[in-house]
Amino acid sequence: MPATAIILLSGGLDSATVGAIAHADGFALRALSFRYGQRHATEIAAAKTVAAALGTVEHVIADIDLRVFGGSALTDDIAVPKGAETAQEAAAHGASEIPVTYVPARNTIFLSYALAFAEARAARDIYIGVNAVDYSGYPDCRPEYIDAFTAMAALATRAGVEGQPVRIHAPLMEMTKDQIIRRGLELGVDYGLTRSCYDPDPSGAACGRCESCRLRLAAFEKLGMRDPVPYQ
Repeated sequence: MPATAIILLSGGLDSATVGAIAHADGFALRALSFRYGQRHATEIAAAKTVAAALGTVEHVIADIDLRVFGGSALTDDIAVPKGAETAQEAAAHGASEIPVTYVPARNTIFLSYALAFAEARAARDIYIGVNAVDYSGYPDCRPEYIDAFTAMAALATRAGVEGQPVRIHAPLMEMTKDQIIRRGLELGVDYGLTRSCYDPDPSGAACGRCESCRLRLAAFEKLGMRDPVPYQ
């Protein structure tokens, strides 16, 4: 029986690729997704479909409501920016403002749940799709954040105290979006199953104008391909 890895699975392009990488690394996959009060149910439906395609042995969907705090365009009554320059483009112009689509402490919350899931299943590996290149300016998508959380996890868990600390894998950290897609295609990822839009319509069709859509569309265009998901 192969060792188990926990994968944080949003149903988006990055997490689907990370799941395929973890599978290629030889792990049996247990996926963890969240209903956290996000604007739409599309990503949960996509996460279920992607989890099945990856052949996960277990898929847990945890319910937490980050709407009680708000503070993000994804969990509060704040408009999702459309058509503005991406955070990556803004950074190139010297701007450093964190975008309103950042959900306060989301990855810390998600990784804490993943840590508990890993300990409960005697797993020693967690995979997460954070990225420091096309990362939209989110502070919890940087390598120093992952390093700090890993150090904390070694102190905060029985596994860590007993000398078997959990390893947190962020294989996309230094990859551009087109490189991520290329790697996923090599591993057989069907990106038509994934959903990345911050503000899809009721049918699930992507808006094509939010930052997540623009980064995704630009990456497929760079590869000379058409994004297989439906757009409005």
